[in-house]
Amino acid sequence: EAMYFIFFRPQNKKKKKEAEMRKNAQVGDEITTIGGICGRIIAVKDETDSVIIETGSDRARLRIKRWAIGSVDTIHEEDA
Repeated sequence: EAMYFIFFRPQNKKKKKEAEMRKNAQVGDEITTIGGICGRIIAVKDETDSVIIETGSDRARLRIKRWAIGSVDTIHEEDA
């Protein structure tokens, strides 16, 4: 039982936090993918569980799966 609290519980908390972050990503957010690609979300495709991002000054567009979002770099003000 002690092993659970030392190893598995923190890992499960981290996974939940990451899943929440990916689920809450919205249009306009600056993101970094797990592959290191940086861009801004310009569309969300719920039916395919993916987002479309624009990268760089040439405005190249990529469609990526939500699970590939490594971090959301936009800070949102939380409603009180």
